[in-house]
Amino acid sequence: MKMKKIFTILYIIVFKLLFLGVSKLQPKKKTVIFESFNGKQFSCNPRAIFEYMKENHPDYTLIWSVKKGYEAPFQEKGIYYIHRLSFKWILAMARAEYWVVNSRLPLWIPKPGHTTYLQTWHGTPLKRLAVDMDEVHIPGANTKKYKKNFTKEASKWDCLISPNAYSTEIFTRAFQFQQTMIESGYPRNDFLYNQNNEGTIRALKQKMNLPLDKKIILYAPTWRDDQYYTIGKYKFELDLDLHELRSSIGEEYIIILRMHYLVAENFDLGPYEGFAYDFSHYEDIRDLYMISDLLITDYSSVFFDYANLRRPMLFYVPDIETYRDKLRGFYFDFEQEAPGPLVKETSSVIDWVRETEKSAYILPASFTSFYEKFCYLENGESSKRVVDSVFEKIKSTR
Repeated sequence: MKMKKIFTILYIIVFKLLFLGVSKLQPKKKTVIFESFNGKQFSCNPRAIFEYMKENHPDYTLIWSVKKGYEAPFQEKGIYYIHRLSFKWILAMARAEYWVVNSRLPLWIPKPGHTTYLQTWHGTPLKRLAVDMDEVHIPGANTKKYKKNFTKEASKWDCLISPNAYSTEIFTRAFQFQQTMIESGYPRNDFLYNQNNEGTIRALKQKMNLPLDKKIILYAPTWRDDQYYTIGKYKFELDLDLHELRSSIGEEYIIILRMHYLVAENFDLGPYEGFAYDFSHYEDIRDLYMISDLLITDYSSVFFDYANLRRPMLFYVPDIETYRDKLRGFYFDFEQEAPGPLVKETSSVIDWVRETEKSAYILPASFTSFYEKFCYLENGESSKRVVDSVFEKIKSTR
């Protein structure tokens, strides 16, 4: 173990020196490196910005940073990519004019002076973040170290996207961010406005080999800081009773499971074949939002995005007291302001599903105020706002 640690330290030192050396070479103008969730996905805000730039700014060279083993969606779509942390990656990253990333890069990667680092982040915060966290329960980091490392990485960001004024205030404080904040709405939600039609929904269901004659429930919970196997690999107990759900609503519904990218579980859904599907590794959750009729989540930021579709949402939170009071804490009164009911038992989930089927069903009163607070900037043009703000504005000043 000691030798492995020494080898890792030496590797990082060599990597960093090489990166610094390459960064002194002539910069690659109009070259943009994109990365989503540590190179594991073609998704989220980087994807939306990439697709907008590919369509509207063909004069830019667009490259994806991809972790080995996660190349499939890029190969399928013919998108140019390089392997994350490879020698070729160093050559590209160190000379690129722009980075577009939605989660933190390794702290030991230096940002060249000629590079504009656009951090898109990946969610409107419900749970306390970074400096705002009282205690950190993440493996491999104590509270002081975690906050220090987070703010050190955030100090490299030149621009940060915010989906609304609420997030701007939190990001500024929690990340101790002092550079350019772009309050634009989230680019990834443009798809929910621009492609929300029967043709798109049907095509996506066919692509996923899902039945066309049943309604779809999307179950997308988050991870728990204190339940893990090792650094970056988290446990998740599936408390939602799939047997009970199938017995009660299986004739009319199917359920799609979408675990957080940090969750390491591989669920055996064999006993629920034809009813439950694991789409945790599907390339982009936006498609799952689009095809689903109902969302069940807990404390995941997915509900801020899903609200843009104005469809029913339920919060399955059997551990809310522990999560709220011990693990993270919330930025607002979640129980009062959530845009849907909070329940702790599968039987209550079934009752709610049945309630949404009634012709008289309407979204709860809390939904309207929630939408006006968090989704007011979303109209299908957030990608354009970001690109105009970052690439066009910066280009005009150089």
